[in-house]
Order: sequence, then structure tokens, then C-alpha cells
Amino acid sequence: MEASASIRWCVPTLLLLLFLLIQPSISIYCDEDDCYDLLGVSQNANASEIKKAYYKLSLKHHPDKNPDPESKKKFVKIANAYEILKDEATREQYDYAIAHPEEVFYNTARYYHAYYGHKTDTRAVLVGLLLVLSGFQYLNQWTRYKQAVDMVKKTPAYKNKLKAMELERTGGVTNKKKGNKQINKKMEEELSEELELQIKGAEKPSVWELIGVRFILLPYTLGKLLLWYGCWFWRYQVKQAPYSWEDASYLTRRSLGVPSDSWRHVDQLTKEDLVQRRLWEKPNLESYLAEMRKESKRRR
Repeated sequence: MEASASIRWCVPTLLLLLFLLIQPSISIYCDEDDCYDLLGVSQNANASEIKKAYYKLSLKHHPDKNPDPESKKKFVKIANAYEILKDEATREQYDYAIAHPEEVFYNTARYYHAYYGHKTDTRAVLVGLLLVLSGFQYLNQWTRYKQAVDMVKKTPAYKNKLKAMELERTGGVTNKKKGNKQINKKMEEELSEELELQIKGAEKPSVWELIGVRFILLPYTLGKLLLWYGCWFWRYQVKQAPYSWEDASYLTRRSLGVPSDSWRHVDQLTKEDLVQRRLWEKPNLESYLAEMRKESKRRR
């Protein structure tokens, strides 16, 4: 009994929702009116007949000719109907919506695409999208950076650095009233600004890293990259010149899969040893990796 009662309630509800959805797909063009009826023409009228009907009605209901408020509303509807029917594409869409009112979403999508798609400059949309994405990117990076900084400031190492900077500034004299346990808040803020924190994975946001800026600089970046590859090909493929230290270091780092940030922290002697091994050559790299595996097993 409960199931049958639910079905009896569901059917009228679905029909009501279907009616509410179908109605807008027809009325989005001329509200509750028929565009053809507003101009007083048949659906088979040609472009010339539609134009004549519009001019005749516009002279009658134009606000400059007829001060009646109702006439002004009528003129707005007539102008809207003419805008729809004078264009072959929108008229075809309107005729299709009349013939197929059940295709709610399709008719609605065609209407908004016809009226707003061509009016929106693609360049403006692209610029707006880049600005929005850049804004979210900057806020996300800044939030991550602030959270990371707050976490670091709670560590003993950070507090010890601040204490050392305070002693260096005050010449080894501390504030005894505080029991030598708490740094003055104002001084802590000043010292925090001096102590730049470089947190891996949560770097301070930079404007140059934003999507929008990088997109604008894309032609320059591509040109620079092509120039670099051209110089590389000419120097090492055509002229067969020996690799410079910077280029040999780059090849070594790339062969080992070491990020540039990590490579900077490698000591100079280790870098020189790795570069001399010419690890960008496959046999040398395989030999080096085999040595590292043996060394790892030996330490275990």
C-alpha cells in the first residue's frame, strides 16, 4: 500500500516538474508570447514581411511616438521578437523549439549560445580565466607558505635562531625582567623579518610563477628555449666542442635525475667527481649506479 501511494504521488510530481522545465525552453525567446504573433505575421512569413511588420508596429508603439507606458512595454517585446526572427539562425532555433518543446536542455543551450556566445570576445574570456586562475594560485601558495611558516616558528630550532640573533643585536645582554625566557614581541617581529625562511615545497609566492604571467611570457620563453637548443646543437653537435662546466653539470644532473635545488646543495668536490665520470654516457652511468648499489649493500 505504501509503495502504491508513493507511486501515485511521484507521477503528478514528475509531470509538474516536466511542465515547469518545458515551459522555459519555449518562453526564453519571447517570454509567454509568440514571437510571430507579436509582429502579427505567420510562421511562414519571409524576411521582407517580418521587416515591414516590425517597422509598422515600431512607429505605432515607439516611446517617442506613444507616451503610454503599456505601449513602451509592447515596443520592447516587438523589438525583441524582431531581433529573433530577423536572423535566420535564431529564427531556425525558435522554430525548432516550437516544434520540439520536450528538448528542454538542448533548446536552452542553443538559445544562450546564440545570444551570448558571439557577443563575448574570446580574448576577454581568456584574460579573465587567466586572472581568476592566477588569483587562486597566488592565494593557495600564500596560504601554504603562511601555514608552513607558522609551523616552523613553533620549532625549537627557529626559536634558537631568534635567540641567537637577539643576543647578537643586544651584544649578549638580555632582558632580565623577562627571566631571559621570552623575546620581546616587537623585537621578535623585527627578527622574523630579517630571518628569511626558505621552506622546500612551500616557497613564498612569486608573481613570475603565476599562470597568467607565464602565459604572457610564453613567446619569450619559447624563443629563449629554441635559441638555447640551437646554440647547443651548433656547439656540441656541429663543432664537436668539449662541454663547458655548466653544461656538463646540467647533463650530469639530468642523468642522475637530481632536481636543480638539490644539486645546488651538493658539495663542490662531489660535483667535480660526478662530472668527470661523464655520467651522461650510458655505460658510465650504469657503472656508477652499480657501484652505488654495491656500496649500499656493503653498508647494510
